[in-house]
Amino acid sequence: MNRWFTRGFILCSIAGLMPGMAIAQDGNVDQAREALAKQEGDEDSTRQLEEVFQASEKNYSLQQKGSHALNYSFDYTYTADQRLDLAISDGSVRNLDVVPSATHSFTNAFSYDYGLLNNLTVGTRVPLVVKYDTQDELNVSDFGDISFTARWQPFAYVPGKMSTTFFGTLTSKTGVSPYEIDINEQLSTGSGYYSIGGGASLSKVLDPVVVFGSVSATYNVTESGLEQVRGARLLEKVEPGFGLSGSAGFAYSLSYDISLSVSAQLSYSDETVLTFSNGDQAVAQDQMTGFLSFSLGTRVSDTTIVNTSLGVGLTEDAPDFSLGVSLPINFSGLKE
Repeated sequence: MNRWFTRGFILCSIAGLMPGMAIAQDGNVDQAREALAKQEGDEDSTRQLEEVFQASEKNYSLQQKGSHALNYSFDYTYTADQRLDLAISDGSVRNLDVVPSATHSFTNAFSYDYGLLNNLTVGTRVPLVVKYDTQDELNVSDFGDISFTARWQPFAYVPGKMSTTFFGTLTSKTGVSPYEIDINEQLSTGSGYYSIGGGASLSKVLDPVVVFGSVSATYNVTESGLEQVRGARLLEKVEPGFGLSGSAGFAYSLSYDISLSVSAQLSYSDETVLTFSNGDQAVAQDQMTGFLSFSLGTRVSDTTIVNTSLGVGLTEDAPDFSLGVSLPINFSGLKE
């Protein structure tokens, strides 16, 4: 939606309400057309939409060579579950109860991007995680898994054409590992292993809409040398399965300063194998996770776009819902 369309819509509305007045004099009509014409200083609606969209979909935006960007995001995730409280004595069930539980996760993350080239951007993300378990009344505050990302756009962006970006990610195990804690007394903030991933994202501007999608694959590195007590056994090695993910959606420009985006993501995680010191193995079955996200981008100044988001889990293994907000941090030290 551009300014010319908006002004034209207003003129047509007035003409529809008062036809006699709208065509009373040819001179007045000519003056109206001239006033409604796009002026030299008007901003291009496609560029405005791209800016708002890129602020919320970082996979599709690149930094100019030598430029910096620092962003802050806050996300809250709620996951509800039901645990089976079972006690067996002499082969007989003595106690059976289904206990509801819930985990609240709060993530504060700082993301930094730097443009090595006009079509190559590198960045890192540092999360600070707070988790609370209502059933066991456990909590933890620590770093999450720090990640490093590179995004490469092989072809220059051409208005009206499909834009393609390739990306690669290395995720560390800096967070508290779920395989190195007392599972009855502590919570984790990380995955516990390194991950290497890559994929491609596509986007196209169909003013006032941007359609986008992405596919990616992740290889999770085997973690060995563990000494975690699990019941009467000692966990020694974890072989996490690979992961596949795909997403698609669209962003709609409600105005120059506001856009709404909707996207759906589907992820597949292969089975994970746990190996114990006595040679036993336990297998966590593969999982399929679906998630639906809504995001609102609002321009609050010439250099700041605030994005708020709501996510809803579509499958049993997904979080029930999530809330988030992100915005750029601007200060002179990071200006180009």
